[in-house]
Amino acid sequence: MQRRTLIHSAIASLAAGALPSLSFAQSNWPTGKAITYMVPFPAGGTTDVLARLIAQQLGTVLGTSVIIDNRGGAGGSVGSEVASRAAPDGFMMLGGTISSHAINVSLYPKIGYDPIKSFAPVTLIGTNPVVLVVNQASPYKTLKDVIEASKAKAAQGGLSSASAGTGTSQHLALELMAYKSGVKFTHIPYKGSGPAIQDVIGGQVDMMFDTTVVAGPHIQSGKLRAIAVTSSKRLASLPNVPTIAESGVTGLQDFNVESWQAIFVPAGTPAPVVDRLHKEIHTILAKPDMQEKMKNFGMEPADLTTAQIAAFQKAEVDKWAQVIKAANIKAE
Repeated sequence: MQRRTLIHSAIASLAAGALPSLSFAQSNWPTGKAITYMVPFPAGGTTDVLARLIAQQLGTVLGTSVIIDNRGGAGGSVGSEVASRAAPDGFMMLGGTISSHAINVSLYPKIGYDPIKSFAPVTLIGTNPVVLVVNQASPYKTLKDVIEASKAKAAQGGLSSASAGTGTSQHLALELMAYKSGVKFTHIPYKGSGPAIQDVIGGQVDMMFDTTVVAGPHIQSGKLRAIAVTSSKRLASLPNVPTIAESGVTGLQDFNVESWQAIFVPAGTPAPVVDRLHKEIHTILAKPDMQEKMKNFGMEPADLTTAQIAAFQKAEVDKWAQVIKAANIKAE
């Protein structure tokens, strides 16, 4: 009798422990505690813009608050490390990128987390190339102008180029262009796209590679001039801007760099939580207004399962490890 009582008690305890998972999977998130959406970059960048578009709608469908936490530094590594150490309980999401979850592991000797083992993928938001921009008053109008000007200033380190941080897609696009063209540039890392692009607009820095999410509005307003995009074909949102590959610069005929944005949760987060987040975010991103916004950003929406995202991420880690080694890129 006593044994049966103990068994029934244990089963009841296990059932009680399973209830939160059922709640996560089938109804609203448990209230009283907000979900943190970690953005490992300062406000104003691509990851931050997308997070704010998603967070409000996600909070509504889950019945709880989704709070953005911006923690920039080291190409997304600082905020990512914080997120990796959070409890895997459904209350921590991370806006992961090509830098934080594919590049940094090969660039920095120690980043405090494993981009694959420390996280579980939830959603691949989309991919987008970066665009090379200069100030509206810049004398450079084509990529050949940029290359020739940097050659002429080789003794001074070449033209200066801002980025959202060492190891970001903006930085890697610059280094890959320098490696393939044999032309020197001076990389100036910032703690995010926002402050970096403002210095390009202000004329303190010669140029910058950035996503169309950040650079697009400034191109449209006339504050920046678009020189070239890093995709293999021209963008519908910038039809008159050539690709780097078609620019006619020697060594850059096969140039192609595409950034990407994803959402991760700490490894060990229960499968029902991951599945529910994947389902709800996928639904949000599939809405016509969100699809339109993403296309206006120059972003190609993605539609992958969590298993496909994991395979894609691993391929990206391997790809950029080879590029970083071949170009001998070092963290600054």
